[in-house]
Amino acid sequence: MFEDFANVWTPVALAADLRADRPLAVQVAGTLLVLLRDREGKPSALLDRCPHRGVALSLGRVKDGCLECPFHGWQIEASGQVCRVPWNPDAKLSTLRGVAFPARELAGQIWVYTAPIDRPATEPEAHEALLSPGVRISGFQIEWATHWTRAMENMLDWPHLPFVHRRTIGKSMAGRSNARMDIAWEERPWGAHTHVRIDGKPEAGSLDFRWPNQMNLHIPIPNKRLMMLVACVPIDGQRTRMLVTMARDFLTSPLFDFFFHRMNARIAGEDRAIVESSFPVEVPPAGEERSVRTDAPTLIFRKRYFAELKGTSSGIDDEPSGRRALPMAGGPLPVAGGYTAR
Repeated sequence: MFEDFANVWTPVALAADLRADRPLAVQVAGTLLVLLRDREGKPSALLDRCPHRGVALSLGRVKDGCLECPFHGWQIEASGQVCRVPWNPDAKLSTLRGVAFPARELAGQIWVYTAPIDRPATEPEAHEALLSPGVRISGFQIEWATHWTRAMENMLDWPHLPFVHRRTIGKSMAGRSNARMDIAWEERPWGAHTHVRIDGKPEAGSLDFRWPNQMNLHIPIPNKRLMMLVACVPIDGQRTRMLVTMARDFLTSPLFDFFFHRMNARIAGEDRAIVESSFPVEVPPAGEERSVRTDAPTLIFRKRYFAELKGTSSGIDDEPSGRRALPMAGGPLPVAGGYTAR
């Protein structure tokens, strides 16, 4: 499971899209999951496969914090434990369970750890501004026909701004490409903070890279906070779900979400047309493409990807039946939502 993307925390959905009364199907790195909220409203994640006959649990329903299989009505708790088997009051429930994954709700997103373990060594982290009272977080998701590594490198790339985004966020850099750009890459425990100078003068705005697949863009507005956040979530080897969110401490009414979504969708659309044309679909080793000094951030990411994620996967211990748990088909995702921190 989770080929080339195992043992990491990743956002997988907007928290507003996960309702208490219905499951939500998502696919991450080729593995189909189903999300639900337990009796306390906390998010949970299961392999989207009933341990009984392998049907998609996401086609079922949530009853009292448990997921009911649509085929024979087996009920599975958020922990994966089967708690009810219709017509079989004598069933040995302790031997029956699905496959569960750690899940958390943080900064308006649902996060999943890409390995079926009870206690990961780390917890998901988000910028402190996203947890501040009064910050409105809203977003949407779109699908790109590319490997997630191509999408992630695009998020870290400063030099493309005046070319791909000459009418939007790169407008201030347009016409200055003959100057020298220097990119500062400052390591952090969660990834890196990066900003640029052009001919020695600092450029407004900065960017955070949060390992393995997130970008936080700090957009400079006097006395206000505005951040664009993107998580490049692998669906499979050729598709990426782009979770695009905006965090702001002004115009916090949900009525303004549409305008911020529209702006971000335009920016993401500018990137999409270019990135989807990349070949090969997945980033190759650095030596197989020509690079220059301003490619340093993407090369650092690429080196870490090949060292820490490429070739990884997470397995499942054999079930009592002797069969391995395999993913089954899921369903579509809602596309937008939001909340304001209190």
